[in-house]
Amino acid sequence: MQVARHVVCALSGGVDSAVAALLLKRRGYQVTGVFMKNWDSLDEHGVCTADRDCEDAYRVCQILDIPFHQVSYVKEYWNDVFSDFLSEYEKGRTPNPDIVCNKHIKFSCFFHYAVDNLGADAVATGHYARTSLEDEEVFQQKRIKRPGGLFRDRFEVRNAVKLLQAADSFKDQTFFLSQVSQDALRRTLFPLGGLTKDFVKKIAAENRLHHVLQKKESMGICFVGKRNFENFILQAPRTDHPALYRDLLRTSRVHWIAEEPPAALVRDKMMECHFRFRHQMALVPCVLTLNQDGTVWVTAVKAVRALAPGQFAVFYKGDECLGSGKILRLGPSAYILQKGKSKSRVSTEGPSDGPGSGPGLGPTL
Repeated sequence: MQVARHVVCALSGGVDSAVAALLLKRRGYQVTGVFMKNWDSLDEHGVCTADRDCEDAYRVCQILDIPFHQVSYVKEYWNDVFSDFLSEYEKGRTPNPDIVCNKHIKFSCFFHYAVDNLGADAVATGHYARTSLEDEEVFQQKRIKRPGGLFRDRFEVRNAVKLLQAADSFKDQTFFLSQVSQDALRRTLFPLGGLTKDFVKKIAAENRLHHVLQKKESMGICFVGKRNFENFILQAPRTDHPALYRDLLRTSRVHWIAEEPPAALVRDKMMECHFRFRHQMALVPCVLTLNQDGTVWVTAVKAVRALAPGQFAVFYKGDECLGSGKILRLGPSAYILQKGKSKSRVSTEGPSDGPGSGPGLGPTL
């Protein structure tokens, strides 16, 4: 008789991760629940919200009759996520700590703890996302010892696992997973990837998980509190001024989920795809231009509103999330371009005294 596969599921104290653990147990896996404490914060009544979430996660484990563990990554969160958050703000940028948290905490610290300390065959989370691997393929993955250099052996045969959007397009969370490593993704299950939020709530209600159903939806980062961080950032006056619209940006070195750029982009140095820089915003058609240092220029088919340095540009091809890069530089706004066109119409005599580069700053950085 085959020993049950051991899956360690991250539990937040919310409904999504609770149902993820339930579904894993239903599949016959040996499931362990782990609550990560990443931040110490108090609500308006002076109660530590992390402690309350931990209690809810523990109760989920009691109901499901699975082992429970708690780990603290407060120090790691401060060093790898919050310090970056503060640094970005000091530079006048708009950071996205949720993406950074998934990269450094959930899919690095937690992943290694689950595999190395708890002996997990795979990890799982309540994210609405899918991968290209079936469950059994995930369990067949082995930890690969990487060479110390920057590049893998070019002759190494390795089919990269793809990160795919969830069936519930509104709840899809691949945006937040766009910096996750290939190694972690190869051994991760997303039990909610094919479900809608409403169906997840129905499962919770039918399986004595009412205590997590009654909680408010957690949309934001913990140190801002239970708030929608994007709405928090965007509570500037809403306006459609052309100064807010741009169609060109440059990213940092892109983190490709497959570890290397798509073959078409390497071959042609340009590729059509889509991108978004906020969760749940409509995908924007664009053209990527690959630079020698691994950064990319992103040219949107039409100008988009409220681009800001520090945000992540997340790239998609069909259902596949290709990866992401942090926005470091923006092209001229539609307002500047309009002013430039007006000036060129007025001054028809001789060349201008100003810099001739104008909007063509393109790949000359």
